[in-house]
Amino acid sequence: MSAIRFLTAGESHGPALIAIVEGFPAGLTVDEEAIDRDLARRQAGYGRGGRMAIERDHVEVLSGVIAGRTTGAPIALRIENRDWENWRARWEAGDLPPLTVPRPGHADYAGMIKYGLTDARPILERASARETAARVAAGALAKELLSSFGINLGSWVSEIGGIAATIPDLPLRELWERAEKSDVRCPDEETGRQMQEAIDAAREVGDSLGGVFAVVADGVPVGLGSHVHWERRLDGRLAAALMSIPAIKGVEIGPAFTNARQLGTKVHDEILPDEREGTQRATNRAGGIEGGMTNGEPVIVHAAMKPIPTTVTAQRSIDLATGKPAQTRYQRSDVCAVPAAAIVGEAMLAWVLADALVEKLGGDSVTEMRAHWEKTYEK
Repeated sequence: MSAIRFLTAGESHGPALIAIVEGFPAGLTVDEEAIDRDLARRQAGYGRGGRMAIERDHVEVLSGVIAGRTTGAPIALRIENRDWENWRARWEAGDLPPLTVPRPGHADYAGMIKYGLTDARPILERASARETAARVAAGALAKELLSSFGINLGSWVSEIGGIAATIPDLPLRELWERAEKSDVRCPDEETGRQMQEAIDAAREVGDSLGGVFAVVADGVPVGLGSHVHWERRLDGRLAAALMSIPAIKGVEIGPAFTNARQLGTKVHDEILPDEREGTQRATNRAGGIEGGMTNGEPVIVHAAMKPIPTTVTAQRSIDLATGKPAQTRYQRSDVCAVPAAAIVGEAMLAWVLADALVEKLGGDSVTEMRAHWEKTYEK
Protein backbone atom coordinates (compact mmCIF):
# COMPACT_ATOMS: atom_id res chain seq x y z
CA MET A 1 0.00 0.00 0.00
CA SER A 2 1.27 3.47 -0.86
CA ALA A 3 2.48 5.68 1.98
CA ILE A 4 0.83 8.66 0.30
CA ARG A 5 -1.68 8.86 -2.50
CA PHE A 6 -3.79 11.28 -4.48
CA LEU A 7 -7.03 11.13 -6.39
CA THR A 8 -8.31 13.56 -9.00
CA ALA A 9 -11.84 14.46 -10.04
CA GLY A 10 -13.36 16.67 -12.69
CA GLU A 11 -14.10 16.89 -16.40
CA SER A 12 -12.31 18.76 -19.14
CA HIS A 13 -15.12 21.28 -19.60
CA GLY A 14 -16.73 20.99 -16.17
CA PRO A 15 -16.52 23.61 -13.40
CA ALA A 16 -13.14 22.60 -11.96
CA LEU A 17 -10.53 19.95 -11.36
CA ILE A 18 -9.96 18.62 -7.85
CA ALA A 19 -7.03 16.75 -6.31
CA ILE A 20 -7.28 15.07 -2.90
CA VAL A 21 -3.89 14.29 -1.34
CA GLU A 22 -3.77 11.79 1.53
CA GLY A 23 -1.01 10.82 3.96
CA PHE A 24 1.18 13.87 3.52
CA PRO A 25 3.29 14.59 6.63
CA ALA A 26 2.50 17.58 8.80
CA GLY A 27 4.71 20.66 8.89
CA LEU A 28 5.56 20.98 5.20
CA THR A 29 5.55 24.56 3.95
CA VAL A 30 3.24 24.87 0.96
CA ASP A 31 4.22 27.45 -1.66
CA GLU A 32 1.08 28.14 -3.68
CA GLU A 33 3.04 30.33 -6.09
CA ALA A 34 5.34 27.39 -6.84
CA ILE A 35 2.29 25.22 -7.61
CA ASP A 36 0.99 27.92 -9.95
CA ARG A 37 4.38 28.14 -11.67
CA ASP A 38 4.25 24.43 -12.46
CA LEU A 39 0.67 24.79 -13.69
CA ALA A 40 1.84 27.58 -16.02
CA ARG A 41 4.74 25.43 -17.23
CA ARG A 42 2.27 22.67 -18.13
CA GLN A 43 0.24 25.13 -20.18
CA ALA A 44 3.26 26.41 -22.11
CA GLY A 45 5.12 24.88 -25.02
CA TYR A 46 5.25 25.29 -28.78
CA GLY A 47 2.38 23.46 -30.48
CA ARG A 48 -0.29 23.91 -27.83
CA GLY A 49 -3.87 24.56 -28.91
CA GLY A 50 -6.51 27.24 -28.34
CA ARG A 51 -7.58 25.93 -24.92
CA MET A 52 -4.37 27.28 -23.42
CA ALA A 53 -5.35 30.79 -24.47
CA ILE A 54 -8.50 30.47 -22.35
CA GLU A 55 -7.23 28.87 -19.16
CA ARG A 56 -5.04 30.62 -16.57
CA ASP A 57 -4.57 27.77 -14.14
CA HIS A 58 -4.44 28.75 -10.47
CA VAL A 59 -4.57 26.47 -7.42
CA GLU A 60 -6.96 27.03 -4.54
CA VAL A 61 -6.05 25.13 -1.37
CA LEU A 62 -9.31 24.12 0.30
CA SER A 63 -8.14 22.00 3.23
CA GLY A 64 -5.22 20.32 4.96
CA VAL A 65 -3.08 23.47 5.10
CA ILE A 66 -3.22 26.09 7.88
CA ALA A 67 -1.00 29.18 7.93
CA GLY A 68 0.92 27.83 4.95
CA ARG A 69 1.82 24.45 6.48
CA THR A 70 0.37 20.97 6.05
CA THR A 71 -1.50 19.61 9.07
CA GLY A 72 -1.41 15.88 8.29
CA ALA A 73 -5.06 15.96 7.22
CA PRO A 74 -6.16 15.34 3.61
CA ILE A 75 -5.24 18.22 1.31
CA ALA A 76 -7.86 19.39 -1.19
CA LEU A 77 -6.70 21.36 -4.24
CA ARG A 78 -9.03 23.05 -6.73
CA ILE A 79 -8.23 24.40 -10.21
CA GLU A 80 -11.00 26.34 -11.91
CA ASN A 81 -11.84 25.65 -15.55
CA ARG A 82 -12.37 29.09 -17.08
CA ASP A 83 -13.81 27.46 -20.21
CA TRP A 84 -16.71 26.23 -18.06
CA GLU A 85 -18.61 29.47 -18.58
CA ASN A 86 -18.60 28.82 -22.33
CA TRP A 87 -20.21 25.41 -21.75
CA ARG A 88 -22.29 25.90 -18.61
CA ALA A 89 -25.73 26.68 -20.06
CA ARG A 90 -25.69 23.80 -22.56
CA TRP A 91 -24.08 21.43 -20.04
CA GLU A 92 -26.68 22.08 -17.32
CA ALA A 93 -29.56 21.92 -19.82
CA GLY A 94 -28.33 18.66 -21.30
CA ASP A 95 -28.21 20.40 -24.65
CA LEU A 96 -24.82 19.15 -25.87
CA PRO A 97 -25.13 17.03 -29.02
CA PRO A 98 -24.11 13.39 -28.53
CA LEU A 99 -20.82 12.23 -30.00
CA THR A 100 -21.42 8.86 -31.63
CA VAL A 101 -18.36 8.63 -33.90
CA PRO A 102 -15.43 7.41 -31.77
CA ARG A 103 -12.06 8.93 -32.61
CA PRO A 104 -9.21 6.48 -33.31
CA GLY A 105 -6.50 6.66 -30.68
CA HIS A 106 -8.82 8.04 -27.98
CA ALA A 107 -10.67 6.36 -25.12
CA ASP A 108 -13.99 6.98 -26.93
CA TYR A 109 -14.74 3.52 -28.35
CA ALA A 110 -13.48 1.37 -25.49
CA GLY A 111 -15.15 3.63 -22.92
CA MET A 112 -18.51 3.61 -24.68
CA ILE A 113 -18.50 -0.19 -24.86
CA LYS A 114 -17.24 -0.61 -21.29
CA TYR A 115 -19.86 1.65 -19.71
CA GLY A 116 -22.71 0.88 -22.08
CA LEU A 117 -22.95 4.44 -23.37
CA THR A 118 -24.35 5.71 -26.67
CA ASP A 119 -22.49 9.04 -26.32
CA ALA A 120 -18.70 9.38 -26.13
CA ARG A 121 -18.84 12.75 -24.35
CA PRO A 122 -18.72 11.41 -20.77
CA ILE A 123 -15.66 9.36 -21.74
CA LEU A 124 -13.70 12.07 -23.52
CA GLU A 125 -14.49 14.63 -20.79
CA ARG A 126 -12.76 12.52 -18.15
CA ALA A 127 -10.10 10.90 -20.36
CA SER A 128 -8.93 14.34 -21.54
CA ALA A 129 -5.37 15.36 -20.73
CA ARG A 130 -6.88 18.41 -19.02
CA GLU A 131 -7.00 16.13 -15.94
CA THR A 132 -3.21 16.30 -15.73
CA ALA A 133 -3.41 19.85 -14.36
CA ALA A 134 -4.62 18.30 -11.09
CA ARG A 135 -1.69 15.85 -11.19
CA VAL A 136 0.75 18.71 -11.62
CA ALA A 137 -0.71 20.44 -8.56
CA ALA A 138 -0.34 17.28 -6.46
CA GLY A 139 3.13 16.70 -7.89
CA ALA A 140 4.17 20.21 -6.88
CA LEU A 141 3.48 19.26 -3.26
CA ALA A 142 5.66 16.18 -3.72
CA LYS A 143 8.42 18.39 -5.13
CA GLU A 144 8.23 20.59 -2.02
CA LEU A 145 8.69 17.53 0.20
CA LEU A 146 11.57 16.16 -1.86
CA SER A 147 13.28 19.55 -2.02
CA SER A 148 13.28 19.76 1.79
CA PHE A 149 15.53 16.67 1.70
CA GLY A 150 17.80 17.97 -1.07
CA ILE A 151 16.12 16.08 -3.93
CA ASN A 152 15.42 18.19 -7.02
CA LEU A 153 13.78 17.46 -10.38
CA GLY A 154 13.81 18.73 -13.93
CA SER A 155 13.03 17.65 -17.47
CA TRP A 156 13.85 18.17 -21.11
CA VAL A 157 12.56 17.10 -24.52
CA SER A 158 14.94 14.95 -26.54
CA GLU A 159 12.86 14.23 -29.64
CA ILE A 160 9.82 15.56 -31.52
CA GLY A 161 8.52 14.19 -34.81
CA GLY A 162 11.62 12.08 -35.39
CA ILE A 163 13.99 15.02 -34.85
CA ALA A 164 16.31 13.90 -32.08
CA ALA A 165 18.59 16.17 -30.08
CA THR A 166 22.10 15.40 -29.00
CA ILE A 167 21.83 16.26 -25.32
CA PRO A 168 24.93 18.25 -24.26
CA ASP A 169 27.19 16.72 -21.61
CA LEU A 170 26.43 19.37 -19.01
CA PRO A 171 25.46 19.40 -15.32
CA LEU A 172 21.81 18.57 -14.79
CA ARG A 173 20.89 22.02 -13.52
CA GLU A 174 22.31 23.63 -16.64
CA LEU A 175 20.33 21.25 -18.85
CA TRP A 176 17.18 22.10 -16.91
CA GLU A 177 17.87 25.81 -17.23
CA ARG A 178 18.37 25.50 -20.98
CA ALA A 179 15.14 23.54 -21.28
CA GLU A 180 13.22 26.24 -19.40
CA LYS A 181 14.37 28.83 -21.95
CA SER A 182 13.21 26.73 -24.91
CA ASP A 183 9.65 26.77 -26.27
CA VAL A 184 9.97 23.04 -26.92
CA ARG A 185 11.97 22.34 -23.72
CA CYS A 186 14.98 21.19 -25.74
CA PRO A 187 18.42 22.05 -24.25
CA ASP A 188 19.97 21.95 -27.75
CA GLU A 189 19.01 25.31 -29.28
CA GLU A 190 19.51 24.38 -32.94
CA THR A 191 17.55 21.14 -32.64
CA GLY A 192 14.85 23.07 -30.81
CA ARG A 193 14.42 25.33 -33.84
CA GLN A 194 14.11 22.29 -36.09
CA MET A 195 11.47 20.85 -33.78
CA GLN A 196 9.45 24.08 -34.03
CA GLU A 197 9.65 23.94 -37.82
CA ALA A 198 8.39 20.34 -37.76
CA ILE A 199 5.45 21.38 -35.56
CA ASP A 200 4.63 24.22 -37.98
CA ALA A 201 4.73 21.80 -40.90
CA ALA A 202 2.41 19.34 -39.14
CA ARG A 203 -0.02 22.16 -38.34
CA GLU A 204 -0.09 23.22 -42.01
CA VAL A 205 -1.22 19.77 -43.15
CA GLY A 206 -3.68 19.21 -40.29
CA ASP A 207 -1.62 16.60 -38.49
CA SER A 208 0.07 16.12 -35.11
CA LEU A 209 3.44 15.05 -33.67
CA GLY A 210 4.71 13.01 -30.74
CA GLY A 211 8.14 12.67 -29.23
CA VAL A 212 10.29 11.72 -26.25
CA PHE A 213 11.05 13.54 -23.02
CA ALA A 214 13.31 12.86 -20.04
CA VAL A 215 12.51 13.51 -16.39
CA VAL A 216 15.38 13.44 -13.92
CA ALA A 217 15.74 13.56 -10.13
CA ASP A 218 19.05 14.52 -8.53
CA GLY A 219 20.11 14.05 -4.91
CA VAL A 220 18.10 10.84 -4.50
CA PRO A 221 19.50 8.71 -1.64
CA VAL A 222 20.33 5.02 -1.83
CA GLY A 223 17.63 2.55 -0.92
CA LEU A 224 14.25 3.94 -1.98
CA GLY A 225 12.02 1.15 -3.25
CA SER A 226 12.62 -2.54 -2.62
CA HIS A 227 13.64 -5.76 -4.33
CA VAL A 228 11.48 -8.10 -2.22
CA HIS A 229 8.07 -7.90 -3.97
CA TRP A 230 7.10 -6.99 -7.52
CA GLU A 231 4.82 -4.10 -6.57
CA ARG A 232 7.50 -2.47 -4.39
CA ARG A 233 10.15 -2.27 -7.12
CA LEU A 234 10.66 1.42 -7.82
CA ASP A 235 11.30 1.05 -11.54
CA GLY A 236 7.97 -0.75 -11.91
CA ARG A 237 6.20 1.97 -9.92
CA LEU A 238 7.80 4.67 -12.04
CA ALA A 239 6.90 2.92 -15.28
CA ALA A 240 3.26 2.65 -14.19
CA ALA A 241 3.13 6.31 -13.13
CA LEU A 242 4.60 7.63 -16.36
CA MET A 243 2.53 5.29 -18.54
CA SER A 244 -0.63 6.60 -16.86
CA ILE A 245 -0.12 10.00 -18.52
CA PRO A 246 -2.41 10.29 -21.57
CA ALA A 247 -0.68 9.40 -24.87
CA ILE A 248 2.44 7.95 -23.19
CA LYS A 249 3.07 4.55 -24.79
CA GLY A 250 6.61 3.71 -23.72
CA VAL A 251 8.85 4.25 -20.67
CA GLU A 252 12.49 3.40 -20.08
CA ILE A 253 14.76 3.81 -17.06
CA GLY A 254 18.08 5.21 -18.22
CA PRO A 255 19.05 4.31 -21.83
CA ALA A 256 17.27 0.96 -21.52
CA PHE A 257 16.69 0.23 -25.20
CA THR A 258 20.26 1.17 -26.10
CA ASN A 259 21.49 -1.04 -23.24
CA ALA A 260 19.49 -3.96 -24.63
CA ARG A 261 21.66 -3.90 -27.77
CA GLN A 262 25.00 -3.88 -25.90
CA LEU A 263 27.23 -6.45 -24.22
CA GLY A 264 26.84 -6.67 -20.47
CA THR A 265 30.33 -5.34 -19.80
CA LYS A 266 29.41 -2.22 -21.77
CA VAL A 267 26.22 -1.62 -19.84
CA HIS A 268 26.65 -2.04 -16.10
CA ASP A 269 27.93 0.77 -13.89
CA GLU A 270 31.14 -0.30 -12.20
CA ILE A 271 31.50 0.62 -8.51
CA LEU A 272 34.67 2.55 -7.66
CA PRO A 273 36.12 3.86 -4.37
CA ASP A 274 35.59 7.49 -3.44
CA GLU A 275 37.35 9.13 -0.49
CA ARG A 276 34.46 11.45 0.34
CA GLU A 277 31.36 9.39 -0.50
CA GLY A 278 32.80 5.89 -0.03
CA THR A 279 31.82 4.77 -3.54
CA GLN A 280 31.23 6.30 -6.93
CA ARG A 281 30.03 5.22 -10.37
CA ALA A 282 31.89 5.92 -13.58
CA THR A 283 28.58 5.81 -15.52
CA ASN A 284 24.83 5.85 -14.89
CA ARG A 285 23.45 3.53 -17.52
CA ALA A 286 21.07 2.01 -14.94
CA GLY A 287 19.28 5.34 -14.67
CA GLY A 288 19.78 5.44 -10.92
CA ILE A 289 17.91 2.21 -10.14
CA GLU A 290 19.27 -1.30 -9.58
CA GLY A 291 17.21 -4.23 -8.32
CA GLY A 292 14.14 -2.06 -7.92
CA MET A 293 15.95 0.38 -5.61
CA THR A 294 17.68 3.72 -6.02
CA ASN A 295 21.47 3.46 -6.01
CA GLY A 296 22.40 7.07 -5.28
CA GLU A 297 22.81 8.17 -8.89
CA PRO A 298 20.35 10.55 -10.57
CA VAL A 299 17.09 8.82 -11.47
CA ILE A 300 16.54 9.22 -15.21
CA VAL A 301 13.29 8.22 -16.90
CA HIS A 302 12.44 8.63 -20.59
CA ALA A 303 8.87 8.53 -21.89
CA ALA A 304 7.59 8.21 -25.47
CA MET A 305 4.45 10.15 -26.36
CA LYS A 306 2.40 9.19 -29.40
CA PRO A 307 1.10 11.98 -31.67
CA ILE A 308 -2.10 13.61 -30.41
CA PRO A 309 -4.92 11.48 -31.89
CA THR A 310 -7.21 14.48 -32.50
CA THR A 311 -6.26 15.85 -35.91
CA VAL A 312 -7.68 18.49 -38.20
CA THR A 313 -7.50 15.93 -40.99
CA ALA A 314 -10.48 13.59 -40.64
CA GLN A 315 -9.89 9.90 -39.90
CA ARG A 316 -12.09 6.95 -40.76
CA SER A 317 -14.39 5.56 -38.08
CA ILE A 318 -17.94 4.23 -37.61
CA ASP A 319 -21.02 6.02 -36.34
CA LEU A 320 -22.09 3.71 -33.53
CA ALA A 321 -25.63 5.13 -33.68
CA THR A 322 -26.15 3.89 -37.25
CA GLY A 323 -23.40 1.31 -37.74
CA LYS A 324 -22.35 3.07 -40.94
CA PRO A 325 -18.89 4.31 -41.93
CA ALA A 326 -18.16 7.86 -40.87
CA GLN A 327 -15.32 10.32 -40.45
CA THR A 328 -14.20 11.98 -37.27
CA ARG A 329 -15.13 15.59 -36.58
CA TYR A 330 -12.32 17.85 -35.43
CA GLN A 331 -12.28 18.85 -31.78
CA ARG A 332 -10.01 21.66 -30.57
CA SER A 333 -6.60 20.18 -29.70
CA ASP A 334 -2.84 20.60 -29.65
CA VAL A 335 -0.53 19.90 -32.58
CA CYS A 336 2.21 18.75 -30.19
CA ALA A 337 2.04 18.43 -26.40
CA VAL A 338 5.40 16.78 -25.68
CA PRO A 339 6.84 19.82 -23.82
CA ALA A 340 3.72 19.96 -21.64
CA ALA A 341 3.80 16.20 -21.03
CA ALA A 342 7.34 16.58 -19.67
CA ILE A 343 5.97 18.76 -16.85
CA VAL A 344 3.35 16.13 -16.06
CA GLY A 345 6.18 13.59 -16.11
CA GLU A 346 8.03 15.63 -13.51
CA ALA A 347 4.92 15.56 -11.31
CA MET A 348 4.56 11.79 -11.57
CA LEU A 349 8.26 11.16 -10.95
CA ALA A 350 8.12 13.46 -7.93
CA TRP A 351 5.05 11.70 -6.58
CA VAL A 352 6.54 8.20 -6.80
CA LEU A 353 9.81 9.33 -5.21
CA ALA A 354 7.98 11.19 -2.44
CA ASP A 355 5.89 8.09 -1.75
CA ALA A 356 9.05 5.97 -1.58
CA LEU A 357 10.75 8.52 0.68
CA VAL A 358 7.85 8.57 3.17
CA GLU A 359 7.79 4.77 3.01
CA LYS A 360 11.53 4.59 3.73
CA LEU A 361 11.73 7.17 6.51
CA GLY A 362 8.33 6.88 8.15
CA GLY A 363 6.99 9.62 10.37
CA ASP A 364 3.84 11.68 10.61
CA SER A 365 5.62 15.03 10.33
CA VAL A 366 8.48 16.51 8.37
CA THR A 367 10.36 16.93 11.67
CA GLU A 368 10.06 13.22 12.42
CA MET A 369 11.10 12.35 8.86
CA ARG A 370 14.12 14.65 9.21
CA ALA A 371 15.22 12.87 12.39
CA HIS A 372 15.01 9.50 10.63
CA TRP A 373 16.88 10.90 7.62
CA GLU A 374 19.73 12.09 9.83
CA LYS A 375 20.04 8.69 11.49
CA THR A 376 20.05 6.89 8.15
CA TYR A 377 21.98 9.18 5.82
CA GLU A 378 23.93 11.64 7.92
CA LYS A 379 25.80 9.30 10.26
